[in-house]
Amino acid sequence: MENSNLLLLSSSRVGSTEYLNHALEMIKTKLNGVTELLFIPYAGVSLSYDEYTAKVQTALNEIGIKVTGIHECDDPVLAVNNAQAVAVGGGNTFHLLHQLYQNELIESIQHKVSTGMPYIGWSAGSNIAGLTIRTTNDMPIIEPKSFNALQLVDFQLNPHYTEHNPAGHNGETREQRLAEFMVLNPSTPIVAIVEGSALDIKQDTMRLTSGLSGPLSQANGFVFKSGNKSVITTEDSLNHLL
Repeated sequence: MENSNLLLLSSSRVGSTEYLNHALEMIKTKLNGVTELLFIPYAGVSLSYDEYTAKVQTALNEIGIKVTGIHECDDPVLAVNNAQAVAVGGGNTFHLLHQLYQNELIESIQHKVSTGMPYIGWSAGSNIAGLTIRTTNDMPIIEPKSFNALQLVDFQLNPHYTEHNPAGHNGETREQRLAEFMVLNPSTPIVAIVEGSALDIKQDTMRLTSGLSGPLSQANGFVFKSGNKSVITTEDSLNHLL
C-alpha cells in the first residue's frame, strides 16, 4: 500500500524478556515523535480488553507513549480516523478479524495507513496486515465475515515461525502447513518471521529487522512461494515483495 509506515513484529516477547521490551526501540523509531497510540485489543480472548490495554500501557511507559484502548471509545471508526498511530496486539487472529469486521474498521484502518499513519502489530496484529489470515497458526474459535484481512501488504504473513519439531510429534510441521498453502496458492508469497524479528516497512522499502543484540540480531526469516523456501536476512532488501 502506498505511503505505508508499518512495523510488523513476530512476537511480544523473546524467551523470558519482559512484555514488548525487545521491541521498544523499534516502536519508538516507528512512532517518531508520536505520543499517543490507539490500541486495538480485539485479539485478546482470555484477557479482558481493559487488562490488555493496561499491559501495553505499562510496557510503553518507558518510551513516553500514552495508550488508549479502542474499546473505550464511543465511535471506533472515528477513533481510528483521529488516531496518530494504531497498534494491534496478539492473541487469536480469528477473533481479532471478526471484531474488526463487526466494528466496520477494515476500510478506516486501510485509509489511515494509506495516509502514512504508523501501524504497529505483533503476532495476530501482524498477521492481519497481510492479504488474508489463511496462514495464521491460530485455532478458528470464531468465524469472521471473511478471511480477507487488512491487505496493507501484498503477501501472507506467518509470525512465530519455527522449525522446531518435538520428538515424538507426528503432526505437520509449520513448514508442511505452509507448503499446503503453496499448493493451492502458488503465486502468493508468505513471509515467515521468527521470534524477536519484525518487518519494517516505509513506503516502497521493506527490510527484516531485529530488536535483539549481538549475534542474535542477525535473525533470519523465510519467504515461501511456488513450492520454494528462501532465506531472508536483516541485510536483504525485500522491496520486491511490496
